[in-house]
Amino acid sequence: MLEDITIGQYYPGDSIIHRLDPRVKITAALIYMTCLFVVNNYWGYLMIITAGLAALKLSRIPAGFFIKGLRPVFLLLVITFLLNLFLTPGTAVFKWGFLKVTKEGAVLGLYMVIRLAMLIVVASLVSLTTTPVNLTEGIERLLRPFKKFGVPAHELAMMMTIALRFIPTLIDEADKIIRAQMARGAVFDEGNLIKRIKNILPVVVPLLVGALRRADELATAMEARCYRGGEGRTRLRELTMEFRDVAALIVSFAVFAISLWSRWWL
Repeated sequence: MLEDITIGQYYPGDSIIHRLDPRVKITAALIYMTCLFVVNNYWGYLMIITAGLAALKLSRIPAGFFIKGLRPVFLLLVITFLLNLFLTPGTAVFKWGFLKVTKEGAVLGLYMVIRLAMLIVVASLVSLTTTPVNLTEGIERLLRPFKKFGVPAHELAMMMTIALRFIPTLIDEADKIIRAQMARGAVFDEGNLIKRIKNILPVVVPLLVGALRRADELATAMEARCYRGGEGRTRLRELTMEFRDVAALIVSFAVFAISLWSRWWL
């Protein structure tokens, strides 16, 4: 399951999504996530799913890669659907004791599953198609206007990107620790909940120690390269908006406008 987590990884490619300005990709992703919570009917969700699938197609990343990324949250999706299915009041279609399945609950549960799944897919798409350097610069440029209010844009962007890119590293290290513990006779999938939590401690402790060690090594490496923050730093390649970036923003705002229209007038 750890190997199925795709958020934080980069998938090399030369698709139109890969070539988009990172500011555009981050902005478009935020607009899309907003649309997921704006739409509230069949036609709205159909439109938003179509837009998301079109972006995945343009990225030229295999669909199986995104499906694999949903496996770690499959249980969460199932629980979300069941809670909405049984706890939403409405027209009952099935009763069994105190449990009651409603038509409204089934629809709402399906909508919530779509929201959570597409949120994860879109977040993965941004990291999969954007290098760490471009992602850092994109976040920093978007946060730059807030520097007037004392927001450390560069430092925040650097921390967010480092945290995001450490996810695959920590997952790989956790997998190695689990395999090493299993080779020594440890069992992680047996016993009650309390026992499983106790069994996972031998994994959490060395993982935390390893994370602190990596953070210290990273800080040392940055200091050795005379890193002193973002003030006065120059860049080899400056971000520039091209026609495809403007077109992507127009399409994103058009999807948002259609989402509003579908909510209030359909």
